[in-house]
Amino acid sequence: MKKKLLFWIDSSLYNFFNAKFIQEEIDCDIYSIYDITDNPKKYFQSQKIVNFNDSWFFHDQIKNNNITPDIDYLNSFEEKFGINLWVLAYNERNFYEFNKFYNFSSDEILSILEQECKFFEKVLETIKPDFLIMPQPYFHHDHLLFIMCKKLGIKCLLIKVPSLDSTRCLIHEDNEYTPIDFPKSSSKKQVDFETIQNKLKSLKKFEQVQNIEETSKSERLNAVLKYIFSSNSNIDTHYSYYGRTKLKVLYTTFLMSVKGKIRKRFLDKNSIYKIPSNEKFIYFPLHQEEEESTLIGAPFFSNQIEVIKNIIKSMPIGYKLYVKESPVIAARDGRKISEYKKLLSFPNLRLIHNSVNPFEILKKCSLVITIVGSSGLEAAYYLKPSIVLTDTSYSNLNSVKKLKNFEDLSSLIKNMLTEKFDYSDVSDYHEYIQKNSFSFNFYKIWTLTSNHFHFGGAYVDVIITDEKIKTFLEKCSDDFRILSSEFSKKIQNSIN
Repeated sequence: MKKKLLFWIDSSLYNFFNAKFIQEEIDCDIYSIYDITDNPKKYFQSQKIVNFNDSWFFHDQIKNNNITPDIDYLNSFEEKFGINLWVLAYNERNFYEFNKFYNFSSDEILSILEQECKFFEKVLETIKPDFLIMPQPYFHHDHLLFIMCKKLGIKCLLIKVPSLDSTRCLIHEDNEYTPIDFPKSSSKKQVDFETIQNKLKSLKKFEQVQNIEETSKSERLNAVLKYIFSSNSNIDTHYSYYGRTKLKVLYTTFLMSVKGKIRKRFLDKNSIYKIPSNEKFIYFPLHQEEEESTLIGAPFFSNQIEVIKNIIKSMPIGYKLYVKESPVIAARDGRKISEYKKLLSFPNLRLIHNSVNPFEILKKCSLVITIVGSSGLEAAYYLKPSIVLTDTSYSNLNSVKKLKNFEDLSSLIKNMLTEKFDYSDVSDYHEYIQKNSFSFNFYKIWTLTSNHFHFGGAYVDVIITDEKIKTFLEKCSDDFRILSSEFSKKIQNSIN
């Protein structure tokens, strides 16, 4: 019997091309859910590139019809799937504090959740897929589908970019917030940490992140002009676009740009650029606000100011807390000046500028505390222990400990500062990643897609044509064949 594959296709589009080449490799029935805007939808409604057995457009299923939510259904759904829907809703950027255009009522949120739950249940019951193939969940609704599939025993295949090598990828059955169960050597072994550190530096990951914003500036004017002269139907069809009149969007974009510049000047003036050599300190890297890793990965730790306050309360005498701003903070409008002032008011805290290379900090720190970021893994490469506040892919390393509750933080910090850790399992972790990953530069493909279709990522509601798709395939077919081949292996191995 043919296996059934359900693809989640968002504006990145890579899963659309992935589906095309997987279909060419294995005999299977394939289905798709599109999470895209109205203009690209016109193309995908009639496209002939991929032969899907059936397709749905996610936002067609969600109506703003002012229906009173069915509380009994939502309660039974939560019990059936073991999901706390308010946790998902409260941390959804479109529903709460990050939405600059529309204030959702509780009934509107619950009505949307009800429609989403019923839609996903209907699709999964109708096709009974064997596999869900999707990107790392980014919003509450794709995360909801992921959780449902896991609960129903549907294998989920997600692409992951390893922290150590951005030119390779893995295909995981879990998201970023599930510890990797990698085999550890029974005996200690010598590890060449200098080589690992040099490898980390050679990838120039930090510099690449810093330059992301610069690469899109040349396309911004074209994106603005395209937006001004385009239709604005999404405001009625997509709840994520509610309230986004063109005038509001343009004004808010301008205001964000001005605020970003003002906030940057404050950060530039009040941050430290050099790491003193005579201080003992604990390092805490800030996450970008409105970031998936905190909203989905660590929903109870999204208030980073409160997290930092609790860390400072728990530190032993003689240590300072070095807090570094995210290198991509300028991608939006920056952090509020009031938040910087709050940080600067804390005793024993130094605010580190986002331009400072984190590897220089890792060399000198005594301990890393991170909510869920990759800094805890990078700390192990520099023979430094770390505390994470929620599970992450590298949580099983000897030198990484997960905080169970803030009442234990003081004693945990003291233990981490005094305990001698065996870092040799870093090599085991690295070997596991190398063995189970394959050569595929996801960021290169993402950038090519973004530049080819979306004005460098500045505007996604674009009109797509066959010519545009075929031109892109001429550039990237070889890359996607590598990706689809690895997915096909995973699928075949799961069947056998």
